[in-house]
Amino acid sequence: MELAFTGQVIEWRGPSPYYFVPVPWEESADIHQVASMASYGWGVIPVEARIGAVAFTTSLFPKDGRYLLPLKAAVRMPQGLAAGDEVEIELTVRRQ
Repeated sequence: MELAFTGQVIEWRGPSPYYFVPVPWEESADIHQVASMASYGWGVIPVEARIGAVAFTTSLFPKDGRYLLPLKAAVRMPQGLAAGDEVEIELTVRRQ
């Protein structure tokens, strides 16, 4: 499954800060349809993502009926991304 969407970078405060882009409701519903074939446990969904020129693999986290796309420093820093920035994302759900 391939998706493209725009989202806003959010900061999740905890013991150390994490950054995510919430997947929009419609795309989250589409992902939920294939979640049982893609998840390798705990409800996380393995994906390949691209923001600008940076491609990376990660796992979506379920949160309140939607999914969150984590953004590692190696993804954010080269593009100067910070909380509040709008980003265009290409996402491919990987099946296990």
